[in-house]
Amino acid sequence: MTVILDGISVRQRGETWLDDINLELSDGMTTLIGPMTAGKTTLMRVVAGLLTPDSGRVVVDGKDVTKISVRKRSVAFVYQQFINYPSLTVYENIASPLRLDPRFRRAGIDRRVREVAELMGIAGLLERRPSELSGGQQQRTAIARALARPVDVLLLDEPLANLDFKLREQLRADLKTMFGGSSGVVLYSTADPNEALTFAAPTVVLGEGRVQHAGDVADMYAHPPTLAVAATLSDPPLNLLPGVVRDGRIELLGTSFPAPRAHASGQAVMLGIRPHQVTIEPVGPGALELPAEIRLAEVTGSATFLHLLLQGGRHLVAHLPGTQLFTPGEPAVAYVNPAHIFVFDEAGGSGGRLLATSAAEVDLHG
Repeated sequence: MTVILDGISVRQRGETWLDDINLELSDGMTTLIGPMTAGKTTLMRVVAGLLTPDSGRVVVDGKDVTKISVRKRSVAFVYQQFINYPSLTVYENIASPLRLDPRFRRAGIDRRVREVAELMGIAGLLERRPSELSGGQQQRTAIARALARPVDVLLLDEPLANLDFKLREQLRADLKTMFGGSSGVVLYSTADPNEALTFAAPTVVLGEGRVQHAGDVADMYAHPPTLAVAATLSDPPLNLLPGVVRDGRIELLGTSFPAPRAHASGQAVMLGIRPHQVTIEPVGPGALELPAEIRLAEVTGSATFLHLLLQGGRHLVAHLPGTQLFTPGEPAVAYVNPAHIFVFDEAGGSGGRLLATSAAEVDLHG
């Protein structure tokens, strides 16, 4: 099973929402990641048949379905806001798409409902109505209904975004197992880079209605081809600091380090530093030392996010382990190993391409 998006463009109210999207989605799960305005929902609506593109084609298993209505497509859609029929029990919610499918007789419907409910961990809730369920149970019901009838294409549009952390972690693990060997196309959208890294599925980075990059998510994280991709896959957000190349070194706020590759002297660059690569303790010879003032310490329990003010009014965030207490206004020194700095070829905006990073190892869970 394949879904091919061939030159898909969508324009609404004079704005371009999708711009020449070309993708091929195969059996199993593909993750679609991007910020809120990236166009993820619009793209999924096109795949579902809920929105006809202004140009381009949607081809499912060799058949052009661009102008075929959603009712005639083998597709299921799970939204961020869980949608269940309030007057029906959980059992009837899950069974509702099966009753419209002539392939399922009564015994087959009952068997399939209970099978999917067991898979989603709601087998003991089948007689309840949605108003009697928690948010997580309601979303599990919505997903179960989408899974009940076998379809060629399953679309999940940020289905865990409105759930609390514990439920999100649990369902994320369940879905990863569930869709790991799927025989249909599963397209899962998210704005959470941790979710994309956890699924470890082929990943498409979408931004401003365009495909920024597609491929292995771990490789994109370790070697982001552009600043836009690096920023999309960084949580907490990537620290960005401007630098300039002079005589084979990159100068940064009064300090410098050897340029990983040859660059023209005077070239402006943008340096990307992930917060977990910033410390306030020396990290060995060659580390950059950036004098700073402590502005804020956000303590989460397992980590502390330390906000620092650098020379020239630049800001830097350090992701420190555990609970650490600091006093705003105190001086500090931020240390960064140059091997963990991404060097991009643009001193502004988000489109700069990666020039170099000499990091030998990248910790996906740091």
